[in-house]
Amino acid sequence: MKKVFAIGAAAAAALLVLTACNSSNTNETTSTSTTMSVESSTSANASAHNQADVTFAEQMIPHHSQAVEMSDMLLAKDGIDPRVTTLAEQIKAAQGPEIEQLQTWLTTWGQSSTPSSGMDMPTTSHSMEGMTPSTSLGMPMPSTSMGMMPGMEGMMSAEDMTALQNAQGTDAAKLFLTQMIDHHRGAVAMAQTEVDSGQYPEAIAMAQTIISTQTQEITTMEGILSSL
Repeated sequence: MKKVFAIGAAAAAALLVLTACNSSNTNETTSTSTTMSVESSTSANASAHNQADVTFAEQMIPHHSQAVEMSDMLLAKDGIDPRVTTLAEQIKAAQGPEIEQLQTWLTTWGQSSTPSSGMDMPTTSHSMEGMTPSTSLGMPMPSTSMGMMPGMEGMMSAEDMTALQNAQGTDAAKLFLTQMIDHHRGAVAMAQTEVDSGQYPEAIAMAQTIISTQTQEITTMEGILSSL
């Protein structure tokens, strides 16, 4: 009887060891599988973009940057209609964070997040000269002109920016509104291209926001302009 009990106890102990090993192996396999799944998902998310997304980000960064500069020019002036200054502040508040997000996406996609001096440039008066760092956004900003890639619509020329810089009072407000209406229309067109051709969900969502917000701002600016 003692031998029977001893054999039974040994068998039970062996079974417990085997069960523990199997459980450990299963947990390790599950953990490894989960880690691989997360890594695969992260990689997929980073690569789930196409050239339209890259172009959208590369073009919208300088486009937004110029809108921020135009707003800064206006806000530095005296005697501007409060409705126009409020609009300029609104544009800065919306487009500054969008610039930073666009730069982050380009970095995630393995692209340069700053304008390249070697980019193909159309035959215009636009220039990349005069780029200075912005202390408020921590990004390259133009002083009086902005480099432009083909397909960027609504950008102001160096002469346009100089005219806005020199204008004062009601004339400055009118010029700002006239220029920004064209600028916004260009941004809406670029955003619509992203909605139609892009792949990255977050970039498409931003493009839809730009279309909605800037279309509404165009209507507001046209109303203000007609009353000045």
